Amino acid sequence: FKSAGLDLQPVLSYMTALSQTIMEPNRTYWGLLRRRQCRVPTLRAWLLLAVTGAVLGLMAVRAAYPFLAVTQPAPGGVLVVEGWASDDTLEAAIAEFKQNHYARLFVTGVPLLQGAPLSEYKNYAHLGAATLVKLGLSTNDVQAVPTPLTQRDRTYAMALSLRTWLREHQMSPAKVNLITQGPHARRSRLLYEKALGSACTVGVIAVPAKDYDEQHWWRSSQGVRIVIGELLAYGYARLFFYPPAE
Repeated sequence: FKSAGLDLQPVLSYMTALSQTIMEPNRTYWGLLRRRQCRVPTLRAWLLLAVTGAVLGLMAVRAAYPFLAVTQPAPGGVLVVEGWASDDTLEAAIAEFKQNHYARLFVTGVPLLQGAPLSEYKNYAHLGAATLVKLGLSTNDVQAVPTPLTQRDRTYAMALSLRTWLREHQMSPAKVNLITQGPHARRSRLLYEKALGSACTVGVIAVPAKDYDEQHWWRSSQGVRIVIGELLAYGYARLFFYPPAE
């Protein structure tokens, strides 16, 4: 071919490049996709990840109850207790009321959904207030603040009812101290803060639960139901709940 004056070098180069493209193992589907090497964990790495995940999970489980059952009181002003709370929580409210000399003890609550026809009291606020009086407080010190039946955001609705009562009676406390049960504390404080506004400091006291072991809450169905439920509810209140425009 050279003697004939034909230079086949460009043709050979093109054919060689074409064959490499077709046969190259890193290219597939007519060169539209390319194979890439990537690093994957070894067995040792997977074991390390599993152990790390287990340790972090255990730490999260142990920290869940202390995180939710926060106690950061703000003595002075008025004291609030949620009427659905147990008797020992109401007794703790009485002790706190007498120790720090609050102006008044408010009891919030929603209507009873079970046993109301058999009870003199139709709302947890009235039931809790009557219990406090029976335990030794004066009727002048206790004020029930009932909330109508609501299907969502009950704690926030109770806080709004308290705010309405305070405004109607020309009371503007600088501090509100809230007493509630165990892991309900952090969410309750958050929702009361949203309802009462930044001008009011909201403290909280978490009374330890007695129907399950708070240090090992995951060992009982009651503890799992309450703590997991409060974790989800607090996450919702923190991330997705916004007070409706007034």
